[in-house]
Amino acid sequence: MNLRDVMISRRTIRRFKAEHPGRDRIEQLIEMAITAPSAGNRQPWRFFACDDRIRIDRMARAVQTEVDSIVQHVEPAYMDAFREYGDYFVRFQNAPVVIGAAFREIVVLSNLVDSRLHSSSFEQIRTMEFYSGLTSTSLALQNLLLYAHESGLGASCMTGPLVAANAIKEILGIPGVWNLAAVVAVGYPDEEPAPTNRKSTESVLRWV
Repeated sequence: MNLRDVMISRRTIRRFKAEHPGRDRIEQLIEMAITAPSAGNRQPWRFFACDDRIRIDRMARAVQTEVDSIVQHVEPAYMDAFREYGDYFVRFQNAPVVIGAAFREIVVLSNLVDSRLHSSSFEQIRTMEFYSGLTSTSLALQNLLLYAHESGLGASCMTGPLVAANAIKEILGIPGVWNLAAVVAVGYPDEEPAPTNRKSTESVLRWV
């Protein structure tokens, strides 16, 4: 497939075959992921891959526990909607491999300015440094998803599990100074999802 076909045909996969893709296949995904551009070429990402069923189950339980806690504070009128929404947060639990994508803020400019800089300007710098790390890692994640699809694997990039980010970081051994950007479930697809509706180019593009 050419790149356009890969991009158009990629689907989010939530059901996986029991067959394990093997660590060499996962290492290839990461090899392609880290060809992504990054702010200042700082490459502020780390990928914590887990193929241990006990750890994956622990992560799923941690997320479910947090969802169950949150649901106690959802207005009754929205309960069914949240339950349906919250169920997606643990869809990684049956994947053969789960990858925690972590990033660090790209801290440069905030270390160069003095205390006379207005606090609002300093906060904007810190926001820029945070999103420089997050955006860079998001670019790597898209590479991972596209290469997974092209190579015959399926994947689902999830942010819902981040409601239990601290627990997931502990289970995966992610150091405290790293932020968790997403959880990615990987394996051989056991479904062929239909294309989802996309907003038109005209509805999302503004020439100014």
